[in-house]
Amino acid sequence: MYKRRIYPFIGVLGICLATASCRIPVVATRDENRSVPGTFGGSRDTANSAAVQWRNFFTDKDLASLIDTALKNNQELMITLQEIGIARNDIRIRKGRILPAIGLKAGAGMEKVGRYTSQGAGDASTEIEPGKEMPDPLGDFGIAAQANWEADIWKKLRTAKKAAVARYLATVEGKNFVLTNLVAEVANSYYELLALDNQLNIVKQNIGLQKNALGIIKTQKEAARATELAVQKFQAEVLKSQSLEFEIMQQIRETENRINLLLGRYPEEITRHGESFLDLTPQAVSTGIPSQLLLNRPDIQKAELELTAAKLDVKVARAEFYPSLGISAGIGLQAFKPSYLVKFPESLLYSLAGDLAGPLINRNAIKAEFFNANARQLQAMYNYERTILNAYLEVSTQLSNISNLGKSYELKSQQVAALTRSIDISNDLFKSARADYLEVLMTQRDALESKLELIETKKSQLNAVVNIYKDLGGGWK
Repeated sequence: MYKRRIYPFIGVLGICLATASCRIPVVATRDENRSVPGTFGGSRDTANSAAVQWRNFFTDKDLASLIDTALKNNQELMITLQEIGIARNDIRIRKGRILPAIGLKAGAGMEKVGRYTSQGAGDASTEIEPGKEMPDPLGDFGIAAQANWEADIWKKLRTAKKAAVARYLATVEGKNFVLTNLVAEVANSYYELLALDNQLNIVKQNIGLQKNALGIIKTQKEAARATELAVQKFQAEVLKSQSLEFEIMQQIRETENRINLLLGRYPEEITRHGESFLDLTPQAVSTGIPSQLLLNRPDIQKAELELTAAKLDVKVARAEFYPSLGISAGIGLQAFKPSYLVKFPESLLYSLAGDLAGPLINRNAIKAEFFNANARQLQAMYNYERTILNAYLEVSTQLSNISNLGKSYELKSQQVAALTRSIDISNDLFKSARADYLEVLMTQRDALESKLELIETKKSQLNAVVNIYKDLGGGWK
């Protein structure tokens, strides 16, 4: 009779939960735009420098040694590795929620009720003969295993685990992105250091030329062929170059310290070769086709995995509107005396229960979390599209940069050659009184500036090659 009464109630409850769960907000979506232009500047060659390992791309042994040290000791990389461990543990947490939670419970207690209570009065009215094993106060000893399990009927828990896996893979790609940036940053700083070394040598050579010119003008003054104004002008130019020398030395120290920071060590001298910086030839780069960026760039892979995780989060939030089925069970031993725990079946206890629960009224918190998950999904989609666009534009910019720097370097080389010849010409004319001291000064100054600019252009060429190698997705394999 009792069962007949409760079945209609359960049916009504199930209908109410199902009806309430049907009114679920619609998922806001947006068409994914993964299309990229077909080529970089019309070339359809699929050869891609991103497939080249950094050891084969950077052939300088000193640079390779620095990169090796950075990959072992860089603190930012170590932090990223810990993030991977955190994401891996999150997978374990989500996996644990799918499985039943089983625990072991043991306890002991003592209870003495008052005589003038309902329980105490009942005990007092009971005739308890001497020798009966009903102690007063009454003990309670027990040991039991308990289990709780949420049946994943809507795949909510399994979907949450998949989202955690996607985020773990995203952290791995994040680590790869740190790697490629670290390799590029060490290489760029190394080339900057070589450029500063050569600029310092040029400034020192120029100081020698200026001092020679200063000696000549002093001699001419003594012979009444020049004035004190010319002497002071040449002296000021020497002092200016000497000041520039110390500025470059400071820049060298700062660059060395920046490299040491990337290498995770305290300041020490950076080993580098003594070859002429201007003789270095930039590495040839093959860009492949733009669609290869989707596979080679770690930041694109990371953004795609984060988008996948965000979509799964929406499914998890949507499943919160549905009823959940929980099952709990327990089995153990309980008695009011420890010695009675081993008496079967009198000391045996067990339980089994199931419950169906779902949101019925006031679902604002669940709706808010659903809308937030949906908004985060759209954010991840926009971020993915932006990352692809940024990757293409970075490669396009560096291609143009490499082309223009090559043309600029050729013209600057011709400028340096012309100004270097003009120094000797101006000195000869000055000695024969066919040119004044200002022409000599301006020629030396222009030659110095052009040589420094030529080295700067060479550094920009090398940096552009490093950057396009990074932008193509090279350096982490």
